[in-house]
Amino acid sequence: MPALIENGRAKVNLTLRVVGRRVDGYHELESVVAFADCADRLGLVPGAELDLKTTGPLALACGDISDNLVFKAARLLRERVPDLKLGEFTLDKMLPVAAGIGGGSADAAAALRLLAQLNGLALDDARLVEVARLTGADVPVCLASRACVMTGVGATLQPLSLPLMPCVMVNPGIPVPTRDVFSALGLRNGELLVGATDVLLRDRSWPKAGASTAEWIGAFEEVGNDLEKPAMRIQPVIGEVLSALGTTGGARLARMSGSGATCFAIFENGGDAQVAAEKIRRNHAGWWVHAGALS
Repeated sequence: MPALIENGRAKVNLTLRVVGRRVDGYHELESVVAFADCADRLGLVPGAELDLKTTGPLALACGDISDNLVFKAARLLRERVPDLKLGEFTLDKMLPVAAGIGGGSADAAAALRLLAQLNGLALDDARLVEVARLTGADVPVCLASRACVMTGVGATLQPLSLPLMPCVMVNPGIPVPTRDVFSALGLRNGELLVGATDVLLRDRSWPKAGASTAEWIGAFEEVGNDLEKPAMRIQPVIGEVLSALGTTGGARLARMSGSGATCFAIFENGGDAQVAAEKIRRNHAGWWVHAGALS
């Protein structure tokens, strides 16, 4: 049987509010999430044994294969689905790791989609949904891989209809562990960050289907990323990335995604995005830069 192929698209948090920290230690979030047209590529060749090999320009950054979320997702699903067909995964690693764009989660979600295809499982199969949640907070949204409002600890998803938004994404090549950023936020168990007077994302009226990029940017400007400041305290280079994006011609909104260090800027047209990306590449040869679109 030929290899099955899935893409693990980069996740971008266009907004991110931290509502608070639950008594069990998990953080409650509210985020508008989009997906980019850059991705890791995951292949699956059916076989008797579960295995994973990595290739691509960022393969060495994947670390110990045994800790990879692709393995974790496959093993959890095997525990729940009798006689689950498995095989050898090949991960072509293109996205930076520990970068705030859900690379590992996107890979795990791609693995679940491949295993669902191989085993005739629906993507809304309760076992698949449960495994996505147990594998990692960003895996459920990456399993769907479509624009939405994500709330709670990541499992509650409300679809959104976003336009195709030209963007530039930049990562300075420095990993920022998510755990460290949330620790820097400094919330105690059971403590709220969003006050009673704050407008929560779930209560917002977002632009309707067919709204322009400019209308969406206007809506995003009203809600920031609560993790941006603590992440910048850990890695001040994030501020340099935001400055580089914000001072390029045509950038309408520049912001950090997730817990960083990847930042993005939205443009009204793809030509301006391409020019901006080339400028940043010339000035910062060691940075990962992608010009494309979010949707």
